[in-house]
This record gives sequence, structure tokens and C-alpha cells, in this order.
Amino acid sequence: MDNVAAPVQAMIEEFAKLPGIGPKTAQRLTFFLLRAPKDISQRLADALIRLKEQVRSCSVCCNLTETDPCSICGNSQRDHSVVCVVEEPLDVLVIEKTGVFKGVYHILHGALSPVDGIGPKDLKIDELLYRVTKGDISELILATNPNYEGDYTAAYIASAVTASNIKMTKLARGLPLGGDLEYADEGTLARALEGRRIFDSAGH
Repeated sequence: MDNVAAPVQAMIEEFAKLPGIGPKTAQRLTFFLLRAPKDISQRLADALIRLKEQVRSCSVCCNLTETDPCSICGNSQRDHSVVCVVEEPLDVLVIEKTGVFKGVYHILHGALSPVDGIGPKDLKIDELLYRVTKGDISELILATNPNYEGDYTAAYIASAVTASNIKMTKLARGLPLGGDLEYADEGTLARALEGRRIFDSAGH
């Protein structure tokens, strides 16, 4: 943009780097902050600093947390023998809203995608397999997204888990194919959890 102050242009460029933010939205956000009271910008800046300085990864489930272990892993009222494996931290929030699941979680932070160069070492799969070797898990719910990458990831995990005493299940197919868990409504997701069925390494 010509004739725009350098700090304004820099802010627009930074906003435009965020997912889902196009150039027009980046401009609107920037000019909103310029017109807004200074304390709004200050609170935003403070929140960003706290986000980077205080949020860490739970050493058990790899979720984002301020405390280690996180509040779910540290809750003795949860069933720690049942682990729901999800792709992203947002998926935990969605499942928790259903009020149905009383176990714990493992967050992969993505899904396998050979086309995009995302392999097992890029995800928290080794951490999951380590939890399995400790012998405290009776069921793994493979709650990856109902799309090609999610199904491929679930199949990989199922084939990598060699412990014969662990039941592996997947969500019932009430969820729309090709979607993400974070966009599923609570009722559909609750039914998918309650209706989960046995999953094998072939994806059946």
C-alpha cells in the first residue's frame, strides 16, 4: 500500500499471516486498533505475551496448559485407562462440551499427510506409544477427523500399538465425512462417542 505509515503497513502484514485472515480483514483489524482506545491494544499485547510465556505442553497428554500436568490429566475423578486420541487441542474443548466423555486425552497436534511431508515424527505419536507401554490403558478411542488424513493417522496408530489387551475404538459415523471435530455439534459428537465401535489397523 502506497502512502501508508510503516507501522501501519507492518501491522497489516502481520495480521495477514494469520490463518483465515485475508488482506482486507488484516486492514480492517489494523485500522480498528488504530481507532480504538489504547488500553485495548495494550490488553491484546499483554495477552499475546502471556500466551507465549505461560502456555506449555502437558507432559502426559501434550495438550496446551498453564500447569503440568493439565487439569484433565491431574483429575483423579477421570478414567485414566480410557484415552481419546484427537488431532488438535480444539477437539478436546468440543468433546468436553458434550459432557459424555469421562476419560482422558492424547493430542497429536496434527494428522499424517505424506503429500504435505507430515510423518509420524512430526506428531505426538511416540508420546502416545510410550503411554501405551506403561500398561495403564485399556481403551484407545481414535477420534481423528473423518477425512483421509484422519483415517490414515488412526490406521497408523492402530498398527503401531502391539499390546493385545488394548481395545481400540473409533467414533460412530454420525459425523460428516471430510469435516473436522471442532465443527461438529455437541449432540452429534455425543452420539458418535457413545456409539463408538472397534477399530482395527485396516480401518474397519
